[in-house]
Amino acid sequence: MISAATFGEPVGPRDARAALHEVSADPLVRTDPEVERLLIAEEERQRDGLELIPSENYASPAVRAALSSVLTNKYSEGYSGQRYYGGQEVIDAVEDLACARALRLFLRGKECLEWDANVQPYSGTSANIAVLLGLAPLGSRLLGLQLTHGGHLSHGHRVAFSGIAYEAHQYALDPTTEHLDFDAIRALARRVRPAILFSGASAYPRAIDFRALQSIADEVGALHVADIAHVAGLIVGGAHPSPFPFTPVVTFTTHKTLRGPRGGVIVSRREHSAAIARAVFPGIQGGPHDHVTAAKAVCFQEALQPEFSVYARQVVANARSLAERLAEHGFRLVTGGTDTHLLLLDLRPHGLTGTEAEAALDLVGITANKNTIPDDPRPPKDPSGLRLGTPPLTTRGMREDAMRRIADWIAETLLHRSDTDRLTRLREEVRAFARAFPPP
Repeated sequence: MISAATFGEPVGPRDARAALHEVSADPLVRTDPEVERLLIAEEERQRDGLELIPSENYASPAVRAALSSVLTNKYSEGYSGQRYYGGQEVIDAVEDLACARALRLFLRGKECLEWDANVQPYSGTSANIAVLLGLAPLGSRLLGLQLTHGGHLSHGHRVAFSGIAYEAHQYALDPTTEHLDFDAIRALARRVRPAILFSGASAYPRAIDFRALQSIADEVGALHVADIAHVAGLIVGGAHPSPFPFTPVVTFTTHKTLRGPRGGVIVSRREHSAAIARAVFPGIQGGPHDHVTAAKAVCFQEALQPEFSVYARQVVANARSLAERLAEHGFRLVTGGTDTHLLLLDLRPHGLTGTEAEAALDLVGITANKNTIPDDPRPPKDPSGLRLGTPPLTTRGMREDAMRRIADWIAETLLHRSDTDRLTRLREEVRAFARAFPPP
């Protein structure tokens, strides 16, 4: 009999959701049973499978309650005390609360007085675009990590706004260690002289030395923008180095390691905040999503609790356990391991593509995502790597022993992906295991 006690008790908050689901489901059943059936199907998929996509997580019932609140009825163009519509006293209080809590996540005491938070961006990409639009003239030079080396589209990739509207240059990982090479980044920055230097990544499994990158930015006169979308929760929990207080602009999302709603946030030193605010609205967005703002405030309050640091450290411990076990099965880990919530497998030694691996794992109820690896010879739509992350499973209460078992299932699935009977058995094992750790 599999039980939660077998592999560790839940680390994150676990609240009863039956009553909430009952209340919220009834109107939908009456109004649109077809959509209700689809929601139930997705709820079952999440309950019966194992989510290993590092940019995903499970929001708490409290966050979801805020998302479905009456705040979705309000239109609130502008900022607190400066709206274009009436009836904003409650909205202003909600947004002020979210901003104050966002600052408290990373800064202490009087430090908060030197910074502002903007909680209106709809996403992390929107946050990055607003920073660019507000602080760098169009056509300025940018410097960010290559997409195929773990960077992000919004850091200067040629198909994105940042690479279309700006002169984008990109730094790479060391070809031998696959780690950031700060000497090489410094040399490139001296040649390029960028207006904006982006740090942060979406598929780099090692801790980032933000102070080293700030030193490079200072030397070449660039504005350092730290995109901590993936590791914000780890930073709050003390499980990853922080870019505060020496980095002037920091962007992040609330739906990854912070376990909140889908959305973005910009925290900046006060001298930059007015230009950023104008770029968010009216520059690239209309009215804020007030229900999401409330959900962000709830998410920040949850992350400010002492138990959140236990969660963040467990996320990293779980990722290391998963990586070590997969290495024992003969899989090559990009950079040789992980310091964070994610790991990246190079599947070429096993004659697999990321697309094939993702599809095979889907068959047994394990959700991962294909991903490029450094200097990938294959195209991004069919790359050589597989990206795995532990935030969602840690939220469900799983610990190191569970990670080792999951690694065994991943290895067996990928190495025997043509064995239909084996995959059927694995699907049943995964389902029984997953149900012992229900999502919040």
